[in-house]
Amino acid sequence: MASRAGPRAAGTDGSDFQHRERVAAHYQMSAALKSEIRKLNAAHAVLWLLMVVQVINSVTAAPRLVCPPYWWQYPYLLSAAPTALNLLSLRRNHTGYLVASVMGGGLLGAAPLMYGAASPTAASCGFPAVSVLYLAVIIAAQLHGWQIYYSKRLLTSGTTARRSRTRPRTLVLML
Repeated sequence: MASRAGPRAAGTDGSDFQHRERVAAHYQMSAALKSEIRKLNAAHAVLWLLMVVQVINSVTAAPRLVCPPYWWQYPYLLSAAPTALNLLSLRRNHTGYLVASVMGGGLLGAAPLMYGAASPTAASCGFPAVSVLYLAVIIAAQLHGWQIYYSKRLLTSGTTARRSRTRPRTLVLML
């Protein structure tokens, strides 16, 4: 063992590191996927807050600072719930929360986005807003797509690692 304040062990030059323990590949992949998912959750939170500002501005009697929201944006606001479940699942590897966030992300996030992409309006706030709408939909769809993809990979990496460590289950027939 190396000490903090003392000479290096006799007979070693630092090149004897091949025998040391290494972190298993599925743990490394899990850490990398969790990091990516956290970044995507933060980007989703920013997008969600922008939509909340747009909805609040349209509901209040304040002068309009932004265009009124499309009606598909109201159900899209519910996509914050799967993102919250996703964040809760990452800390302690709650697979139930992660599965619920994947299904909820598809239902509450991707479904309103697909409808929004399929039904644009020609003009809003005095200028053609179709390109702005498509830009927002494309960014949100990519966020949700990558979030669901990384979450599914995290689920499969954990289950395959667990399966390889356990012995195979046998079927017991009772006669």
